Amino acid sequence: VVSTQSTGSSGINAEYGGVSQEDDMRRAALIRSLIGPNNKLMMDANQIWDVKDAVTRMKQLKVYDPYWIEEPTSPDDVDGHAQISQALREHGIGVATGEMCQNRVMFKQFLKLHAMQFCQIDSCRIGGVSEVLAIMVLARKFGVPVVPHAGGVGLCELVRHYSMIDYVLISGKIDDRMCEYAEHLHEHFTDPAVIRNARYVLPDQPGFSCEMRDDAIECYQFPKGSYWKTS
Repeated sequence: VVSTQSTGSSGINAEYGGVSQEDDMRRAALIRSLIGPNNKLMMDANQIWDVKDAVTRMKQLKVYDPYWIEEPTSPDDVDGHAQISQALREHGIGVATGEMCQNRVMFKQFLKLHAMQFCQIDSCRIGGVSEVLAIMVLARKFGVPVVPHAGGVGLCELVRHYSMIDYVLISGKIDDRMCEYAEHLHEHFTDPAVIRNARYVLPDQPGFSCEMRDDAIECYQFPKGSYWKTS
């Protein structure tokens, strides 16, 4: 948390839904004390709760002023997300979801039922650029900010393009918009993601920034890579 704050980041996303509510409260209190009252605290439940538990837990965690709860329940439960969104609206807590959705039809249902307040596209799970662009246009129609999911291998390299496309061609806005970032595994790509002053830097090479370095492929390809031969 301290390292992330030192980059100038205005928020942090951490996982919740642990073994007990006491543990979640302890974690939230610790992170809020580190980031202060003016930075955003996002919470990610990784689908762990049912609808009732999600609402109950977040109403208790609201004292730490969470900006959103991410994937509070099963990612396919559109109605459940809608119920959670409605229950938490009066507390100023949004619902972020979408990283497990594969197509624009699922996103249409989430958006139409007001089941998401933050649209989290995943550049690998969705079937290609055209599908992602359609979802981003849908999000604009419903006034929901696009906040791409990232953090896995190569996702940061990919999603920076979508955030920039959203700003330049679709929404023209940066308010309520963020793009996740995790500081690992970028060294395996020929055009790695770069962060400066807590902002993604425009890539200076053509393409989608997903080409991996030859030495990384040689090392880690399974089962013939040198990494597996020495493990």
